[in-house]
Amino acid sequence: MKVNVKKLLSMLLVVGSIVLVIGIAFSNSELEDAWKALESLDLKWVLGIFACWFSYMFFDALSGWIYLRSEGFGLSLGRAVNACLIGFYYSNITPSSAGGQPMQVNSLRKAGVPVGYGTMTATVRFICNQTVVSLGSMAFWLMNREFVRNQLGDAIWLARLGWTISFAAVPLFLLAAFQRKLIQRLALGIIRLGRKLRLVRNEEAVIAVTTNVLDTYHAALKDISRRPLQICQQMLCSCLSIGGLIGSIYFVYHAFGFSGTPWYQLVTISFLLFVTASYTPLPGASGAQEGGFLLYYQGIIPGDRIGLALLVWRFFTYYLFLLVGVFVVVGEKILISVENRRKAGKPPEKKPQ
Repeated sequence: MKVNVKKLLSMLLVVGSIVLVIGIAFSNSELEDAWKALESLDLKWVLGIFACWFSYMFFDALSGWIYLRSEGFGLSLGRAVNACLIGFYYSNITPSSAGGQPMQVNSLRKAGVPVGYGTMTATVRFICNQTVVSLGSMAFWLMNREFVRNQLGDAIWLARLGWTISFAAVPLFLLAAFQRKLIQRLALGIIRLGRKLRLVRNEEAVIAVTTNVLDTYHAALKDISRRPLQICQQMLCSCLSIGGLIGSIYFVYHAFGFSGTPWYQLVTISFLLFVTASYTPLPGASGAQEGGFLLYYQGIIPGDRIGLALLVWRFFTYYLFLLVGVFVVVGEKILISVENRRKAGKPPEKKPQ
C-alpha cells in the first residue's frame, strides 16, 4: 500500500472518530439541550482538565530534555517541547502510533541531536512510561478489585487482556538489556515462523530492523542502569506525565457537576481503559477509546451526559494534540527554513593569519 493511501486512510479514521463522538454527544434523546449542558461546565474544573493535558505533555518533554542534557547536549526546553508535540501529533495520526517516535527523533535531529541519541531518548521515555502504566494500573486494580468486578462485569476480560499485553513489554525490555542473545534468538524464531506463514516477505530486512531496535533498547537500558539518579528522574517525570493523562477524567467528572464516585475509582477505570485501548492498531486507538469509555463509565456517568463527557474527555486527551500539533509541525518547518536562510547568508569566517 502506498504511503499516501495509508495517510489518507489514517486521516479518514481520525475524522470518522471525531464525527462519531460528536454524533454520540449531540444525538442523545434523553438530553434536552446539549449546548446548554456544555455551557454550564464549571470553568475551574475545565482549567483542571487543561492542566492535566499540559502536565502530560510537559513532563514527557521534560524527561527527554533532562536525559539529553545529561548526555551533554545544550538543547533548549522549548525545542524539547516542540519535538514532544510533534511526536504526539504523528502518534495520533498513524496506526499503532508507529510514526510518533521516528518523527520525534527527526525533530531532535533538526535541533542538533544525532539520531542515535534521539532514539535513545525516545526509548528511555517509552520504557519508563510503560512501566508506570503497567504497575500503576495493577496497583489501582488490586486496591479496587471489587469495584472493578462490579463495574466492568463481563467486559473485565478486555481489561485483563490489555493489562497482560501492556505488562508483557516490561520484562521483555529488561531481557533485551540483560539477556540480549536470548531475545535475539526468540525474535529470529518469530520472524522465521512469520516467513513460513507468509506473513513476512523480506526476512533479511525484518531481521535487520529488529536487530537495530534490540541494539537500541540494549544500549539505552545498560546506559541508564548505571545511573540510579537518572532513573529516579525519568520515573518521576513519567509518573507526573501519565498522571496528567489518567487523572483528566476526575476533572471531566466534576466539571459536569457529577458526584458519588471517589477519585481513586475514577482513576482506576481510567487506567484500565488506557491499557485496554492502547494495543488497538488504529490512529489514536480510535474506536476503542470511544467504545471503551461508554462501556467502562456506564453507571458512573449519567446516561444522558456520558456522550458529552466523552466529547470533552476526548478533546483534551486526543483532539487538542491534533490541533496544536498541526501548528507545531508548520511552525517547525518555518523555523528550520529561517535558520537555513540565516546560515546561508552568514559570511564565512576569516581564517587566522
